[in-house]
This record gives sequence, structure tokens and C-alpha cells, in this order.
Amino acid sequence: MKYEMQEMPKAGDTVVVGMSGGVDSTLTALLLLQRGCKVIGATMSLWDGSLPEIHTGTKTREACFGPGEEENIEECKRFCEAHGIEYHVIDVKETYKNEILEYFKNEYRNGRTPNPCIRCNMLIKFGALLAGIEKLGIKYDYFCTGHYAKIVRPETGVFGSDKRPCMIAGAEDVSKDQTYFLYRVPSETLEKVRFPLAAMKKADVFALAKEAGLEAANREESQDFIGEEYFDVLFADKPSVPGDIIDLDGHVLGKHRGIEHYTVGQRRGLGVAVNYPVYVHSIDAKNNLVVLAPNEALNSNALIADDFVWPAGVEPSEPIDVMVKIRLASKPAAARIERYTCDAEEAAKYRGRPWKITFAEPQRAVAPGQSAVLYKDGVIVGGGVIYKAFTV
Repeated sequence: MKYEMQEMPKAGDTVVVGMSGGVDSTLTALLLLQRGCKVIGATMSLWDGSLPEIHTGTKTREACFGPGEEENIEECKRFCEAHGIEYHVIDVKETYKNEILEYFKNEYRNGRTPNPCIRCNMLIKFGALLAGIEKLGIKYDYFCTGHYAKIVRPETGVFGSDKRPCMIAGAEDVSKDQTYFLYRVPSETLEKVRFPLAAMKKADVFALAKEAGLEAANREESQDFIGEEYFDVLFADKPSVPGDIIDLDGHVLGKHRGIEHYTVGQRRGLGVAVNYPVYVHSIDAKNNLVVLAPNEALNSNALIADDFVWPAGVEPSEPIDVMVKIRLASKPAAARIERYTCDAEEAAKYRGRPWKITFAEPQRAVAPGQSAVLYKDGVIVGGGVIYKAFTV
């Protein structure tokens, strides 16, 4: 299928830019201003002070949720004031707590591996933040962020329909591609979304930012969902329940300190002594077990995923061959996706229609709770949440 790159904001357009204080979003705002757009900066306020500030004695990585938010907002304010940009801070703390933090804890406590960034993009950054902007009565032509991705539109209807929704395609800088995180943003929202850095390399972004003397050019680039030092504190609202660590044959190898501290594929911090390398193979939340296995036992060539999203809600009517990413760091792998048929009792376990994905080559450490994102010709054509992995 062929796609048309969607036009970027032009002179005179009103553009809201989601700003974090980082180099990507700050340069995005500057480039749009130089283009002649009316730029409005907006930052979502997440940090509610519910966790105690922790000083580790060493410099910590940038994190989305943490006490560093206040400093980030001040940097955004300084930039906007210096460039005559209208600026707003949108309070989304309550929504973030209920939809992201609680989800994050619940998934781990249910033996699954969450992806808070995907959920945050759908519900907060491209959801609650925009709702807050509209509540202020601000009208805009486009909403822009510093993500590395493209917005395209198919020349013909998707999956044989007459619908031609906006869709997400990979950025020019493959090393910084962020499409995986964006797959759940609704098609109707994407109509007004643009990513001005789509055709740029990260090195060029830093070069332009330094040339413009942007304060953000000196900031650390990486961002985590939450700093590692806060993980145990976040889960302190409920006591951990220790249990057995077993191998695939059921032999007890040791004790775990609570299944929320483990994820499929993990090797470090297992606290067991065996004479061969072992990894977390699976987590049995019902029986409070962590199952370990050798690396080769972590391979599977199929999975079931549910809670799917499709462009404009249009599902494929026949099996399709796609490339699938099962985590951000994985390379897209060739696979076939088809509707999964099962009895009513099993169907009741899934959120919406379940789909079966069969890979051409086995994949390592497929983790329930992570997302399986489908690509065709470099464009996202759907995606869902992994329910279970198996071998056929």
C-alpha cells in the first residue's frame, strides 16, 4: 500500500506543542515559531509529591514521574517567555495516578510486564493533556510533539474499506524511532497530530539546539517512566508476598520476594544458585510462583494478544503477513496474524477479540503485558497486548 506524508503546520497556523523541557520538544517549538506559526506551549503536570524525595548521592536519570518536574516546568517557562510563547501547565495528576501508576502496579502484581509509556501516550499526553487544553478554550490547528515518527495517510482504503485514516510511520532516524510507543493513539486524534522532527537525525537536533543556545541542549536525553530508586517505594502501599522460585519441572530453587519484582527474560537479581545460567521463563500469579529456565527455553513462535486497536477501527477480514515488534528494543519480526477462535469460557478471559500471531522464527522472552505492534511497509497497521506465548 502507498501512503501520503501529511503536511506540516504552515505560517499562520495555531500549534500547541507538548513540552517536557527536553531538547526534542523545545526545538520543535522553536522550529514552528521560526516557520511563522502561532505556538502555544503546554506541559502536563504529573508529580503529586506522593512519594518521598530520594537522594541517592549520584546523578539520577531523567524520569517522567518524579520531583524533577518542577525544574522542567521552570525551564519551559523560561524558554517560552524568552520567545514570546503563550504557555500553560495542565494538571493531569489524578488521571495519571489512576490510569498509569495503578495500572503499572496492578500489572506487575498480576505477573505481567506493563508498558506505562504506551498507556501514557494514549490516555495522558494525547488524551488528558489535550482535554485540558480544550477546557481552557484554546483552539488549535495542530498538536505537535518531539516524537520521532511520521503521520501518513493511505492512498486507498485500509484493509479493503473506504476509510483512509491518519496512521503512524517510522522516522528517518531509525535509532530513535518511537512509533512503538504511539500505536494506541486513536486515528481521529492523529488527524491533528504532527511530528516536526520526523525527517531529522538526533545529532542534527542537538546541533540546531546548541546553535540556538537552547538550555535544553545541555540536558540528559534519556527518560525513564520512573527512577529506579522509586520502584520499591511505589510498591510499598501493599506488602510483597514471598513465594517459591521453581524450574520447569517444579523443583524449588529458592524464594522470591514478591512477583512484582520480576519480569520475563530477567537474569539478574534472582537470588538462586544453580550451575547453569537461568532466566525468568514465566510468572504464575495464581500460585505465586516465579519459573526459571535456561535461555533456550525462553523461545516461542506464537502468541495470543487481545485489547487490539486498528486504524479507524477497521479489522482485517483475512489473515495478513506483517512485521511485529514485541517490545521497544526488539527488531520487527516476520509473522502472520489471524483471528483466534476459542470456546466461550476461554473467550471470556480476553479484552475484545483475541488474535493469534505466528512468527516465521522463534522469538525470545515474549512477555505478557507488553504490546505486539504490527507493521506493514513501515507503517503501523494495528497492535494489541500480549496475553500469552506458546509454541506451535
